[in-house]
Amino acid sequence: MITSVTEGIKVSVKTTYQPEYSEFSKYQFVFTYRITIENNSDYTIQLLKRHWEIFDANGIIKEVKGKGVVGQQPILEPGEKHQYVSGCNLEAPYGKMEGKYIMERLIDGKSFTVNIPEFSLIAPFKLN
Repeated sequence: MITSVTEGIKVSVKTTYQPEYSEFSKYQFVFTYRITIENNSDYTIQLLKRHWEIFDANGIIKEVKGKGVVGQQPILEPGEKHQYVSGCNLEAPYGKMEGKYIMERLIDGKSFTVNIPEFSLIAPFKLN
């Protein structure tokens, strides 16, 4: 599991290759990732936006921006966690992702950026 902390917000990522949805002959490799966001700050926060950069071994770079995560803009009180699962399709059996969340402290409306740690997406057969 990969983890980073920004302003008391801990973001952890665990990835899984999905062979049942991948097709080697069609250059389609599917991965899922589970994100856990922990509010270890003293403030109630809300996740407003996400921004991802997705890189695959073929040199393809994709950028994904949008509101919230998987249709939600979760509010986390101090000590609370939010977890979600999402996915990514690559045209190569390995790549990586990194990104950031735009969050807001609800007490004063201050927006801040939380880093999502860079993580690898690797089909197990490429590990040998």
